[in-house]
Amino acid sequence: MGNGITIKEGQVKSVGGMVILPVKEYRRLIEQDVPTYYLKGKAATNLDKLVAEGLKEYREGKTIKANSMSEALKIYAKRKGH
Repeated sequence: MGNGITIKEGQVKSVGGMVILPVKEYRRLIEQDVPTYYLKGKAATNLDKLVAEGLKEYREGKTIKANSMSEALKIYAKRKGH
């Protein structure tokens, strides 16, 4: 093996400790942290309509491609003439 990890004691104290995990385990933990919501009634119907409308606009090429929300808003403003 021969691979080692060096962690400075000052870093551990300043950040409150460290945890070393395999990447696969880290990703599994992150995925579990995302809350799951279940909608019913009018809220579920409204969301279904919103998703359907978004997918339709995507298929029609009416969506904006951007690397960030601020970039998307700038592109949107230019298209709308603001």
